[in-house]
Amino acid sequence: MGAGPGDPELLTRKAVARLRAADLVLYDALVDVRVLDFARRAQRFFVGKRAGRHAISQTGIEALMIRAARKGRRVVRLKGGDPFVFGRGGEEALALRAAGVPFDVVPGVTSAVAAPALAGIPVTHRGLASAFLVVSGHDEAAFASAIGQLQPNRVTVVVLMGVGRAASLAALLVERGWARGTPAAMVFAASTPRQQAWYGRLGDLSSDTLAAVVAGGDDPGTLIIGDVVTIAARIGVSDAGASDTEEAPAAMRNEERYVGR
Repeated sequence: MGAGPGDPELLTRKAVARLRAADLVLYDALVDVRVLDFARRAQRFFVGKRAGRHAISQTGIEALMIRAARKGRRVVRLKGGDPFVFGRGGEEALALRAAGVPFDVVPGVTSAVAAPALAGIPVTHRGLASAFLVVSGHDEAAFASAIGQLQPNRVTVVVLMGVGRAASLAALLVERGWARGTPAAMVFAASTPRQQAWYGRLGDLSSDTLAAVVAGGDDPGTLIIGDVVTIAARIGVSDAGASDTEEAPAAMRNEERYVGR
């Protein structure tokens, strides 16, 4: 089941119902703790993995799910965003199928679309981008393969799990013909009260200023690269959400977090 990007109000009605009926909830590191309030009668067990810090192995998670289900417990495997977008949901579904354990899938709002939207950035926009690529940033070789066939500056690139490698990922794009002036943005802790956004350009992603922003916390971040980033200033969306003002977002006016405009 997908928990969405963070805000409990972005849960689907089916997700809330499943949580309320659960006996056991196995939840990941990116799940906002407020979401767990819906599972008040359930045992809640943290199985998260962040940057090499694993509470339990993947095979251990699968074994725990199977064992609990075979005992007649209603198990919710709760993942941030959508369970089938870099969430190993497919692997776990295959393990359950192989074990003969019945299950269903409850999709969630993926951060790949929600995080840009909450920062005022559409992943597609007429005249700017007619397609978008969602790619993981934790493996540079896989990232290079994914972008290898793209025509530079024609597609929006959304990178999940890539904040810590932003500089090297940007360098790979530039090597493949992307302009250093291509608009770029990072959205941290999307949909939560801690949400912040950085707006700049592809060439800025290796700057000392950005390194300080990235090092400032452990919140998950989404990287967006493409001309669609310019829409945020035009519609006037700030870090906190929608605004009626026509001014650029506060993050864009803050020199410590917006570079090279």
